[in-house]
Amino acid sequence: MATPIFKASVPHSNPLLHSLLPLLWTGTVNSVPKKNNLLLLPLRASSELNSLRSEVSLCVGSHLIPHPNKVEKGGEDAFFTSSYSGGVLAIADGVSGWAEEDVDPALFSRELIANASGFVPDEEVNYDPQVLIRKAHAATSSIGSATVIVAMLERNGTLKIANVGDCGLKLIREGQIIFSTTPQEHYFDCPYQLSSETVGQTYLDAMVSSLEAIEGDIIVMGSDGLFDNVFDHEIVSTIGQHRNVSDAAKVLANLARVHSLDSSYDSPYALEARSKGIEPPWWKKIIGMQLTGGKLDDITVIVAQIVSSL
Repeated sequence: MATPIFKASVPHSNPLLHSLLPLLWTGTVNSVPKKNNLLLLPLRASSELNSLRSEVSLCVGSHLIPHPNKVEKGGEDAFFTSSYSGGVLAIADGVSGWAEEDVDPALFSRELIANASGFVPDEEVNYDPQVLIRKAHAATSSIGSATVIVAMLERNGTLKIANVGDCGLKLIREGQIIFSTTPQEHYFDCPYQLSSETVGQTYLDAMVSSLEAIEGDIIVMGSDGLFDNVFDHEIVSTIGQHRNVSDAAKVLANLARVHSLDSSYDSPYALEARSKGIEPPWWKKIIGMQLTGGKLDDITVIVAQIVSSL
């Protein structure tokens, strides 16, 4: 499926659809120290961790799997990670509906993420993800649109998040998801998106969150290619089984790819489609089959662990 460009003139009954691909160039800035990429699962109680709290940073792993039809092109997603302050993570997911208008959907997301990476240390940004989105969007001249999410960790453990659209983030603590972002959409499969068009969303539409992370917490960030194909319990199970953040990111991305190719898999995407009244193809409908299957898409996964900076 493809995600629609949001335009006032596009009727809901005839949406342009999108699919998002991981960008093979990661745009990594000031790469976050890997520290052996170990997922050091917490051994102390939360109260004890708080009492021993020290400055923290991110240990990051990532993995990208392009949509099968867009491998040669390199995809329409872009991301960067940075070790600035406690660490910064960002994903921009290009809206492929622009291809119907002879516009390369990757240009907007790549320029947006490049601009964001450059503005991270900017004084006006002041380590605020919503302001970072504003400045990056204002500096982007390419035609197109993209969903975007930015997470910034302060050294004292404050995790600040701003997202526009359906890229997402989950924070896992001691085997439980304690926080999840909520997708923003105009209607099914048409997410909020930053755009070169005046009818698109802006940084003011971003969902902004701030929470206190502790050493041992795990961040899982991804494009909708991850969350449309992998359930929360699968994410938690995968994180629990892999102590290396790079391995965990790769396993999650591969799991999403396997599910996306399975037409009989009852995916999160299929469940949501049915809940919104989307019907299966006529040939399935006449034999009594329901809408099932994963969603072919770009899959971008970032797994980061909160670690002591000492």
